[in-house]
Amino acid sequence: MACLILGGAAIGTHLLRSDPPPAPAAASATPTATGELPVVNTDKGDEKKASGKSEYTSDSAVAYFNNRWADKTNGRVTDIRATGRYLRIYTDLPESANNSKTALRLCERGLLYLASIGERNPVVFVQAQFGENGNPVLANILGPDDTDCRVTHPEPEA
Repeated sequence: MACLILGGAAIGTHLLRSDPPPAPAAASATPTATGELPVVNTDKGDEKKASGKSEYTSDSAVAYFNNRWADKTNGRVTDIRATGRYLRIYTDLPESANNSKTALRLCERGLLYLASIGERNPVVFVQAQFGENGNPVLANILGPDDTDCRVTHPEPEA
């Protein structure tokens, strides 16, 4: 169990075990021998390491993830981008992996990162690989009142 302290309130959250990649999932990136995450720059189609400079990549978030987790779950990450209080974790997971153990665990790790930098109103999106629907959200936290990384869907109106 991990404990997050946000705005003076302690929130306990169970971290999930990493799970093997769902099959069949074509990996768009794999960790290098040094454990760093490669990041695919979709604008040019070339590959850059996440530890290098990029217009979009959050170097501090990538370093935080790489320094703490060298497991299969972390290996699913293709990019991490931060804008203000928003953290977007891009993965090679398929669109069908919504609310999967891997997506939920990455969301929880995103919360830990935002807490470590003092963010009191965290927003985390874990996103699927790019496809027909762009990068669908697989797990998320939408602010301090959202206590569960699971993506919920509103009831349809009658």
